[in-house]
Amino acid sequence: MLKVAIVGCGKVADDHVLQIQRIPGCSIVGVCDRERLMARQLCERFYIAEYFDDVTEMLRVAQPDVVHVTTPPQSHSAIAKLCLEHGCHVYVEKPFSLDAKEARELIALANERGLKITAGHDDQFSHVGLRMRALVQSGYLGEAPLHIESHYCYQLGADAYAGALLGDKRHWVRSLPGKLLHNIISHGIARIAEFFTCDDPMVIAQGFTSPYLLSIGENEIIDELRVIITDKQRTTAYFTFSSQIRPALHQLRLYGSLNGLILDQDNETLLKLRGGRYVSYAEKFIPPGELAGQYLRNLLGNARRFLKNDFHAKSGMKYLIQAFYRAIVDGGPLPIPYREIILTGTIMDAIFSQLAMQQSVIRKAVNSQQERSWIYT
Repeated sequence: MLKVAIVGCGKVADDHVLQIQRIPGCSIVGVCDRERLMARQLCERFYIAEYFDDVTEMLRVAQPDVVHVTTPPQSHSAIAKLCLEHGCHVYVEKPFSLDAKEARELIALANERGLKITAGHDDQFSHVGLRMRALVQSGYLGEAPLHIESHYCYQLGADAYAGALLGDKRHWVRSLPGKLLHNIISHGIARIAEFFTCDDPMVIAQGFTSPYLLSIGENEIIDELRVIITDKQRTTAYFTFSSQIRPALHQLRLYGSLNGLILDQDNETLLKLRGGRYVSYAEKFIPPGELAGQYLRNLLGNARRFLKNDFHAKSGMKYLIQAFYRAIVDGGPLPIPYREIILTGTIMDAIFSQLAMQQSVIRKAVNSQQERSWIYT
């Protein structure tokens, strides 16, 4: 029986508990939060053995084999390091770390101690994500993708989290290097990192605060981001984050030398894009019919999984956790290779560095304009 503990008892911890309890061969032996009441409520709601407000005490008393770190990102590295030093395998929620340097250090420590660590990029392991990966591995695209388009959007005002962020100038998200982007975009960037072979791709990023946020007096949060990424093999990718475009997409498009694929996370659909063309007017009639048929098959597949009680919103998290536990118990490969975790951090580092420089230029321009205005008045 694999003994599991959770550090951080906020909203995301509920998802972890629900999925862990669906996995046979493991048991949650303790939960921990520096706010003792948070740990207690999670413990009581899910009938967990013990709760703690000190990580070291939890590690000593509960003696877990695996620890899930679901705290704010600023504390990920320190808590994961402490757990590794106590001989525990670690699952770290996204974003894995504040930067690629921390990611490398944690992975090096895990290797040194003969332990395993992974990142919570569970979107890659949804039912539709697994189907897409199988098609890519079968050679449907031709070779590796030549071009990738990843959209990962977020609707500000759609939940309590956004309201708390916008209403609190001391919210913990504001202290992250990438602020709102830092806490959200790793899912979309990780999808790109999976298919890049180069460890130091070229990144060109442009970000800005949307007119909507500016209209309500918010000028610190960047909620619109466009990125171009290129590796040495000349694979290219576009990444888009937006709080304003509708529909708010969570989508991945892969284009190869033979065919293409469109994964829509929101609708749980996967579409095959035929690379060849039909002759003359057949191109206007046959492809729409083929796409309609694919949508119907996606619908029927989703319905079957729903009737089998296997259509959970966090099915990807269950699969990732179970695959991680299997790698621990059986000594097999990790579900997310370490190079992908580090590459995700490397790309995010480049994005936030460029955004910081852009913001610095904007602030200098504004200050200069204000100074000139003061002189003339």
